[in-house]
Amino acid sequence: MAGFDWPSLMRAGMRGLGLKPCDFWALTPAELQLMLGSGGAEKPMGRARLTELMETFPDKMRGDGT
Repeated sequence: MAGFDWPSLMRAGMRGLGLKPCDFWALTPAELQLMLGSGGAEKPMGRARLTELMETFPDKMRGDGT
């Protein structure tokens, strides 16, 4: 899986869209994609992908015993 090209995204968000750094970092990737006009072309996430993400990134903190 390729990572995000943060320098390009930061230039697009802060220079191109005129966002303040705090506003840029408060956005989700989907919100930034929508603001840049490149959202909406993909199909919505299905249940299988959601399950995969939930298993990869469970909602628990290290050391909390759950």
